[in-house]
Amino acid sequence: MQTLDQIAKVIRSKNAGPFCLTLDVLFDKLADYQRVLAAQIITPEKMADLYQQPVANVQVFNHERALAMKVSLVRWTPAGSLTDTDIYGAQQHVLLYKLPVP
Repeated sequence: MQTLDQIAKVIRSKNAGPFCLTLDVLFDKLADYQRVLAAQIITPEKMADLYQQPVANVQVFNHERALAMKVSLVRWTPAGSLTDTDIYGAQQHVLLYKLPVP
């Protein structure tokens, strides 16, 4: 069984304003995108569980034409606050790497 980091071309995260974080998963082949989509690896429920968020704080967008999946999460703490450990949101995508893809 492969993991998401072996299939996706790009997996990244970034700050999307002071209260939101975005995770991007990009593919270079339609078959890979469709495989991950069909396996339901990236759903609001699974991302909420992985990132310890209420499902209401998670949105998932699938864009076949761009071969991309986007996850938007409400940040645990506002960007730049005293309790923020990753102001740019650049370290948060690592949790996606080892998701198994059947």
